[in-house]
Amino acid sequence: MSTILFHEIVFGPIHSRRLGTSLGMNLLPYDGKLCSFDCIYCECGYNKDFRTKTKLPDRENVKAALEDKLKQLIDEKANIDVITFAGNGEPTMHPQFAEIIDDTIELRDQYFPDAKISVLSNAMHAGNPKVFEALKKVDNNILKLDSAILETVKLIDRPNSRLYSIEKQIELFKRFDGNFIMQTMFVRGSHDGKVVDNTTEEEISAWLEAIKETNPREVMIYAIDRETPEKNLEKVPLEDLRKIADRVEQLGIKTNLAG
Repeated sequence: MSTILFHEIVFGPIHSRRLGTSLGMNLLPYDGKLCSFDCIYCECGYNKDFRTKTKLPDRENVKAALEDKLKQLIDEKANIDVITFAGNGEPTMHPQFAEIIDDTIELRDQYFPDAKISVLSNAMHAGNPKVFEALKKVDNNILKLDSAILETVKLIDRPNSRLYSIEKQIELFKRFDGNFIMQTMFVRGSHDGKVVDNTTEEEISAWLEAIKETNPREVMIYAIDRETPEKNLEKVPLEDLRKIADRVEQLGIKTNLAG
């Protein structure tokens, strides 16, 4: 199984299809994965295959690592568009996530004031008051909704909580008052003998209703770009993604398309 794990706190810069030149932040284990979803398309692999006993980096180490890297980039006369929290799983699971966001804003303002701060999140933990307030502080809080149909989410994203519900997630999204970015991965194929396809008319209609209800300022639409742990998945063609994006834009909402 080919996977991508990040073996340091700060990595890159790398080119992101959606964000530009991105300096990555990994608040999770160096040798494994920690996530409240277990997506069948995740480039980091399945949770069960990459369990770890490694401690999470603490706030002080994260701040020191980021400052060292930012100083290095200035010495090299390099530039970055964004500092992106993603890494080996769900970044908001770190118990000091909110404090680390505060440190990152401080360092960004000092060294690269034009850079944005982005968080890629499955949004499961946005109900935590500290996580919610931290997500409101960043430039791009990019929150996942791969389907507005619960059975599809259970098939594609596989949340680890029995309490996960579409209704709860929509209520959490609505608390941002439109100041968030919705991200959706579109996939086709099969998993455990079941058809995987969140591009059907039933799926898109339900998803568009969720967009109307939550009113994100932007919707990121993307397809598989790397090897996936589920081998029976296929990349959705760009022309199909464009048709979906057109329907979002008809609602007056900006789209960011990465095929």
